[in-house]
Amino acid sequence: MNSAFLAILFASVALVYASVGFGGGSSYAALLVLAGVSYSYIPIISLICNITVVTGNSLNYWKNGDFNWRLLLIPTLFSVPMAFLGGRLMVSKTLFLTLLCIMLALTGLRLLVKFREHEIDSDSKPLRPILGGIVGAFLGFLAGITGIGGGIFLSPILYYFKAGKPNQIAAAASFFILVNSIAGLMGQLQKTGFSEILYGYWYLPLLVLVGGQIGNRIAIKIIPAKYIALATAILVLFVAAQLAMKLMN
Repeated sequence: MNSAFLAILFASVALVYASVGFGGGSSYAALLVLAGVSYSYIPIISLICNITVVTGNSLNYWKNGDFNWRLLLIPTLFSVPMAFLGGRLMVSKTLFLTLLCIMLALTGLRLLVKFREHEIDSDSKPLRPILGGIVGAFLGFLAGITGIGGGIFLSPILYYFKAGKPNQIAAAASFFILVNSIAGLMGQLQKTGFSEILYGYWYLPLLVLVGGQIGNRIAIKIIPAKYIALATAILVLFVAAQLAMKLMN
C-alpha cells in the first residue's frame, strides 16, 4: 500500500468516524497493519491521529452546546489511569492483532445498531457513579492496549442506559476518546520511546484533521449521522474480515 493511497484512506476514515463523534483509531490501526507498518509503531500513529480528530470533534460539540459533564466526568476520570497502564503493557503481535480484529468486528456490529439508535429521543439520566467508574476503567485499559480511544464502546453503553441525548452521547464519546488517547499515547511512548521512523508518517495527522472536520461539521449541520454510521459499519466489518484472514494465514 503506497503512501498516497494510505493517506486517502486515513482521510476517508476520519471523515466517516468523526461524523458520529469518534476518532477512527481502530481502523487507522487496521490500515497500518495492512500497510505493513511495524506493529510496535501502530498504536502511536493511531493515537496521534485519534487525538487530532477528536480534538476537533470536541471543540465542535462544545460550540454546539452538546457537552454534559454529569454524563462524561466519572467514566473519564476512571479511564485515564487505566489507559496509561494499558499503553505501557507489552503484548505480542498475535495478541495485538487478535484484540484489534475482535474490537473492529464489535465496532462494526455496534455501528449497525447505531443506525437505529440515532432515532432515539427519550428522557436521559447519567450513569450511576459506581457503574460509570467500572465502565470507564475497563474501556480505558482496552483503549491503552490497542491504541484506540475507547469511545466507540462507551457510546452504546450510554445508549443502552439512556444516559443522554444522541448529540450529548457523541460529545461524551469524543471527549472520552481524547483524554484516553492522550493517556494511552504517554504510556506507549514510555514503553517504546519516539522513533525517527514515525516522522515518515507526519502527513497522516494533517489529513485526518481535514477529513475529521469535514465529517463532523457536515454531520452536525446537514446530514443525519445514522446514514454515515451505516456506511462506516460496512467499512469497519470489511477491514475486520481482512485482518481475520491475515491472522489465519
